Amino acid sequence: MTTAPFVQVIERNVPPVSTAGNDDDTVLGQAPFACTVTSVQYVPEAAITGAATNNRTVSLVNKGQAGAGTTTVASLSFDNGVNAVANDEKTITLSVTAANLVLAAGDTLLWRSIHVATGITDPGGVVRVTLSRS
Repeated sequence: MTTAPFVQVIERNVPPVSTAGNDDDTVLGQAPFACTVTSVQYVPEAAITGAATNNRTVSLVNKGQAGAGTTTVASLSFDNGVNAVANDEKTITLSVTAANLVLAAGDTLLWRSIHVATGITDPGGVVRVTLSRS
């Protein structure tokens, strides 16, 4: 008998980064079981307008079980032509490296919002990570 994979969603509010040149890391939670990240969405509280030189990158990072990991699971740069609408989910691009999407039970997921050059602000909002049991 084959069963459908078990899916779980981690959804957390993330704070704004009101100053263009600042960054923020927010712990979203831990993988409840061995799984694969199948999607990541960001629902910003206000519009984000990308810019060519001074912009912002948001990423989902697997910090591992010891909190020292650096694996980028998903990332999106709000550069020229990449925008987000207030209160509408924006899909964050998953890593093309399949191994980067695999989590062990207890791995810590971190949401990172970093400025590029002088940066742009990040209004904060909700991050939604969908996990499928491995």
